[in-house]
Amino acid sequence: MSSPTLPSAARQAGTGAPARAAAPAPPAPAALAAKVRTLGPSMTRSMQRVAEAVAGDPAGCAALTVTGLAELTGTSEATVVRTARLLGYPGYRDLRLALAGLAAHQESGRAPSVTADIAVDDPIADVVTKLAHDERQTLADTAAGLDTVQLGAAVAAMASARRIDVYGVAASGLVAQDLAQKLLRIGAVAHAHSDPHLAVTNAVQLRGGDVALAITHSGSTGDVIEPLRVAFEHGATTVVITGRPGSPVTQYADHVLTTSTARESELRPAAMSSRTGQLLVVDCLFVGVAQRTYDRAAPALSASYEALAHRHRR
Repeated sequence: MSSPTLPSAARQAGTGAPARAAAPAPPAPAALAAKVRTLGPSMTRSMQRVAEAVAGDPAGCAALTVTGLAELTGTSEATVVRTARLLGYPGYRDLRLALAGLAAHQESGRAPSVTADIAVDDPIADVVTKLAHDERQTLADTAAGLDTVQLGAAVAAMASARRIDVYGVAASGLVAQDLAQKLLRIGAVAHAHSDPHLAVTNAVQLRGGDVALAITHSGSTGDVIEPLRVAFEHGATTVVITGRPGSPVTQYADHVLTTSTARESELRPAAMSSRTGQLLVVDCLFVGVAQRTYDRAAPALSASYEALAHRHRR
């Protein structure tokens, strides 16, 4: 049995596969709050205190030195710097500039209100209102935090791919099926795999010029990581859609697309809210591929409509 391939080395050691994309630019101020909501659950408790402080009072924190913010949150200067870097900023100075921008954005009156979690005894009208708010927030956060350079590179790879395999299980498996179905209707060769055994046996058939796309909110689902690793080692271009940009699955990714989720609660687990952000990214990928392959996609889509039209008539 051969030893595992080191991802970055495999891409950069002249194996014929593309090198991993450069690190994304720091998020814009408007995306900072979305970053905090997305990454908060995966942080240590001390880092969470820093993240909650900057998200809750960006104007006040922007006026603090790194020492002042460490004292305010009961942490250390090193923790503050690590939190800034985890949020996507090279250092604390860059985070302070983003906080100042976020404060100005909120003062303009455009900052969204925050609703309470859904309670067991909430009237159904309140449930609708709270869910609608959370769905809007999830979509806005995902859009604000989505790296369009990574997205464009993923679209380019998919548009020219000989074959596209999509991996996902449970709720993410439903999103994988949605993407594969969309791509099939515009003439792409795409398959969704939720069975881990079939996913791996298909992954070994991939090679350079193919695309493997993994969808996992946690980024640590073994049944998704394994086929992506196999596809990666066989030279396919790999894309990951995840809510945890530093999770294990990303070590086998050429392109990482990050999603956001609403606050998790007893009545609304992460798997439920994560699907909203995933579907937005999937739609962006599909439309991007359709644009790049329009001459082929438009006739294929029309043909699929015609083939199904009689099923929607009396």
